[in-house]
Amino acid sequence: MKKTIAIFLHHPFCSIESVNGVIQALSSRYNIRLFTKHKVPDGFFDDIDMVIFPGGHGDAGSFDHLLRANVHEVKKFLKRGGRYLGICMGAYWADSYYFDILEDTRVVQYIKRRTADIRSSYGTTVPVVWRGEEHRMYFYDGPTFTGGDFEKVATYANGDPMAIVQGSIGLIGCHLESEQSWYQKKYMQPHWHHGEQHTMLLQYVADFLLEETQMALF
Repeated sequence: MKKTIAIFLHHPFCSIESVNGVIQALSSRYNIRLFTKHKVPDGFFDDIDMVIFPGGHGDAGSFDHLLRANVHEVKKFLKRGGRYLGICMGAYWADSYYFDILEDTRVVQYIKRRTADIRSSYGTTVPVVWRGEEHRMYFYDGPTFTGGDFEKVATYANGDPMAIVQGSIGLIGCHLESEQSWYQKKYMQPHWHHGEQHTMLLQYVADFLLEETQMALF
């Protein structure tokens, strides 16, 4: 039986483009439901296995406005063992200022790190080492992670964590869900991943969040 994922959508903060990319990456293996800033029906999370908060454009401080109606339901879901995947904005929202679901780990802006290779907020691609292999990934002011204990899945060019897993929580700073339309700038076009990073995102979800043992999906 397919497991079920709930994805939060509120454009542009958790953008249509990011949500569409996540659906494209994961829907072959998992059932997908969407929810918004409006209050979910009673029991909405009862048969959900994982919640995803994707990325977009905006300030992480929009959390209180966008999640006011559902924050307690999401927290109850997580407390009873539900899984959480945060991508860019959604990764920031795992921090103590927002959902507060990490143990001794902070979510901070990568561009503010002293040795970061990107120093300002704009859409570009960055070099990443993902599970031991070098890639270029779409980046727009994504986070890195400091302190505490977690499994490091990927790193930025300076060695800072780009993707981690801590218990039932997965956090990713770059956009593996990116689609070809995101690569319009001429210098970015050669770095379009042709869907390979969608497969990598699916494998990450299967290996670290929704399957009991690592599985060869492809």
